Amino acid sequence: MVTAIVLITAESGRVQEVAQNVIEIEGVTEAYSVTGDHDLVALVRLSDFEALGEVVPGRIAQVKGIERTETMVAFRAYSNYDLDRAWSMGFEE
Repeated sequence: MVTAIVLITAESGRVQEVAQNVIEIEGVTEAYSVTGDHDLVALVRLSDFEALGEVVPGRIAQVKGIERTETMVAFRAYSNYDLDRAWSMGFEE
């Protein structure tokens, strides 16, 4: 499994539209609006590097409203807690 963090700069006023289009791309598991130099952070999880080469430049970077992307590939994951549990707090049925 390959995990990549894609930093996205969107055109002014198009952040929500870009986020909605990016999250529909296969392999994109999450997208967050953020503060700082970039507008969005997308997490991409794919089976191999070849797929990553197709998804990031071939699909994500082609979304209308994206000005630029910067991609970081994760080598190892470190966690002190269960992310699914942390994100679902307060939404229990």
